[in-house]
Amino acid sequence: MDEKRVRKAVFPVAGLGTRFLPVTKAQPKEMLPVVDKPLIQYAVEEAVAAGITEMVFVTGRSKRAIEDHFDVNYELEADLEAKGKTELLEMVRAVLPPGVRCIYLRQGQALGLGHAVLCAQPVVGNEPFAVILADDLMRPVAGGTAVMAQMTHLFGQHHASLVAVQEVPRTETRAYGIVGGTPWGERTERIRTIIEKPEPEDAPSTLAVVGRYLLTPRIFQHLARQTPGKGGEIQLTDAIARLLDDEPVLAYRFEGKRYDCGSKLGYLQATVALGRDHAEIGPEFRAWLESNLGTSEGGQ
Repeated sequence: MDEKRVRKAVFPVAGLGTRFLPVTKAQPKEMLPVVDKPLIQYAVEEAVAAGITEMVFVTGRSKRAIEDHFDVNYELEADLEAKGKTELLEMVRAVLPPGVRCIYLRQGQALGLGHAVLCAQPVVGNEPFAVILADDLMRPVAGGTAVMAQMTHLFGQHHASLVAVQEVPRTETRAYGIVGGTPWGERTERIRTIIEKPEPEDAPSTLAVVGRYLLTPRIFQHLARQTPGKGGEIQLTDAIARLLDDEPVLAYRFEGKRYDCGSKLGYLQATVALGRDHAEIGPEFRAWLESNLGTSEGGQ
């Protein structure tokens, strides 16, 4: 295994976003804004905070807006500069920080998350890499470290694959990959079993995998041999289950708050929570919440 630092993050962004139709009919779900930034930008910023410098987007049809968002818009920058709008100009240029590059690959068929990750193998090569699902917006605790930065730090200690997990109600296990494990260290367990979307009575625990992974390149061997699982898709969970026989894989109870922005409710909760803490409009929005809804809390 190549034990270099984690330099690459894979963003599977080829999904159709059908739960948000009709708004996703002509725009990627990853470009849905939470206050003033699209979901995919929050995900990329999290990767940058972890020291990752190569962003690998596995895209599909109608995803051009993601490429445009991280590209240079010379006309817009020239207009802002000519009008002396320095603050906005700096904001636009900061969408992709210096030293960070984007790589775009196409997932020709919608064959699942595991297949999307396998599509990135030619770019990732023999390196450990992150997988970040933009649907899951992760906020660290106040003054804390970004979730992926927490995971890269742990990887530097253990050199083992990691998946982020959180407790869910047993009635919801059928919506997640569920792990069973034994204690390993602080906030971590060594995974002994992992099952994709089990019925509540079959789930080994209520510890659910959420949208952050840090994987060794050995996972590609298992993905390449993986047969379709639930839903006729190549499941990343199934490949991780096979990886357990090769090396330790750790479940990490991350520090922070997850918003499931793949659902309308989670998306609205994220919008309210980030809106009330926004540097520009936060105080006014909190006051509006309190006077109109009787609370200043927004899901955090």
